[in-house]
Amino acid sequence: MTDINQILKEKGVLLEGHFLLTSGNHSDRYFEKFRILEHPDLCELFAREIAKRFRSEGITVVCGPTTGGVIIAYEVARQLGCRCVIAEKATTGRQIGRGFQLGPMDRALVVDDVLTTGGSINETLAALARFPSKVVGIAVFIDRSSGVCFDQPFFAVYRQEIRNFPPDNCPLCQAGIPLQEPGRSGKK
Repeated sequence: MTDINQILKEKGVLLEGHFLLTSGNHSDRYFEKFRILEHPDLCELFAREIAKRFRSEGITVVCGPTTGGVIIAYEVARQLGCRCVIAEKATTGRQIGRGFQLGPMDRALVVDDVLTTGGSINETLAALARFPSKVVGIAVFIDRSSGVCFDQPFFAVYRQEIRNFPPDNCPLCQAGIPLQEPGRSGKK
């Protein structure tokens, strides 16, 4: 595979500064996943690595959480020649809706864009648990977590541990570095 570090730099995926994460925590680095997703050839390249890792597992369906996970699930499913389903936000957690069904013979792969806390993936796993299928793996484009673990085999195309800070104990706030909110209301 091409040098992922170089790709992340060239495409503006890895940003440095002071960022508010979806979890509410702060960080000095942020992965802007949409810089990957806006280039279909780049998305295809990352998805190819996931498909290659899980090709021998007999995957029959790939599931991703909304929003970015849907695009990734579609591309990985396309490469594996199987179905794609979506885990959408629900009143609590996520649900597999829109008439999607999984049966006892289905072998599911859960995919997402960036792993930080595992929240979206755990919600997707809970949504899939309502069906008699078996989840045989989890994969992400980027793992920026501090060792989030799952019961299923896990694969990340790119891994870099990045520290998160609670807002009330953030050294970046204490240093007076302006907080950026990427992905919210057009701010970056």
